[in-house]
Amino acid sequence: MKKKLDAIIEKWKSKKGSLIMLLHEVQNAYGYVSRESAFEIARKLEIPLARIYEVLTFYHFFKLNPPAKFNISVCKGTACYLKGAEVLISEIENTLGIKEGETTKDGLFHLEGVRCLGCCGLAPVIMINGKIYGKVKKDDIVDIISRCTKEVANEQ
Repeated sequence: MKKKLDAIIEKWKSKKGSLIMLLHEVQNAYGYVSRESAFEIARKLEIPLARIYEVLTFYHFFKLNPPAKFNISVCKGTACYLKGAEVLISEIENTLGIKEGETTKDGLFHLEGVRCLGCCGLAPVIMINGKIYGKVKKDDIVDIISRCTKEVANEQ
């Protein structure tokens, strides 16, 4: 991991104004920008750690925690909202014991509301790791989540 991070830093080190691009590449490589990575970037670029965290916390794109195994996105676009997106979010929160924007303690699930998934004809819609579930009802949530947990069990 250290060698890969060092290579990314070296690639961008001499390019003026490249901090955002460097952080993007780190996140693409690891799924997030760890505290250790931020410290190493600050050290090697000879910039304050606060500068790195200014960028990481300003842009919503950057993640400071490892990604969950299953990222659940609930569409909150107009069609989905009108057809019950908030009910789906509430049901997912109750089922997983987390709030929107949080990850389960085991790191399996992360829940987020998104503006639009572009599937208005299938409203309400959720997406898990790129797979779209359309016309989702409150009663479908437990089954959808259990399919994910079964997938994990089959991997072990």
